[in-house]
Amino acid sequence: MIRIGIVEDDAASARLLVEHLRRYEREHDEDFAVSLFEDGSTVVAGYRPDYDILLLDIQMAEMDGFTAAEKIREVDSDVIIVFITNMAQYAIRGYEVDALSYVLKPVPYFAFSQEIKRSLQRIRRRSADYLMLSVDGALVRVDTAQIVYIESVKHRLVVHTTDGPHSTVGALKAMEAQLEGKSFFRSNSCYLVNLRHVTGVKQSTCQMVGGHDLTISRPRKRAFLDALTDYVGGRGA
Repeated sequence: MIRIGIVEDDAASARLLVEHLRRYEREHDEDFAVSLFEDGSTVVAGYRPDYDILLLDIQMAEMDGFTAAEKIREVDSDVIIVFITNMAQYAIRGYEVDALSYVLKPVPYFAFSQEIKRSLQRIRRRSADYLMLSVDGALVRVDTAQIVYIESVKHRLVVHTTDGPHSTVGALKAMEAQLEGKSFFRSNSCYLVNLRHVTGVKQSTCQMVGGHDLTISRPRKRAFLDALTDYVGGRGA
């Protein structure tokens, strides 16, 4: 499900955007969860990076769309922002907050549908490089490139990233399958290692970014070294 936030202080404009989204769902077999906000200040208050797309009006009473986007970018570099405006000259400033594009009011369905299509394409290209983890009842999006290694501890997984660990319920075998083809390799029954963060191998341990030394089991050592050699040589990158 794609999560979309509409930030629009004009009720009629907000309704039109919802109608366009529902039409797009029907025509393209998509599933959108849509949230409405009446002002930039309301979307910023307590904002969490839970949205895939934000449709942001620019001119609003309490907090304009640009200010809201700047504050959102402080905590969410991934959400796709599309500005909705009746003044094209404002849209140029969208580059300052990495907006994907803008749509002029009154919003025609065809132009709007093209921007939604572009947004979905970007999300799906990018989603292959992220994991969604359930951590303490919330969803956390983790860039796979930032994962150093994943550790199996009883019935939980600890995902060690360059920003710190995340603990979630799961099985290492299932995680290994999910990350297949992304430079991860099992060093033993407890560790799934990101080869890009291996700094060296010494006897039966692999040395990782952050100072972690992880055991390489004897049965896996040859295959592990082969995989690391392939990765460093560019064939597994």
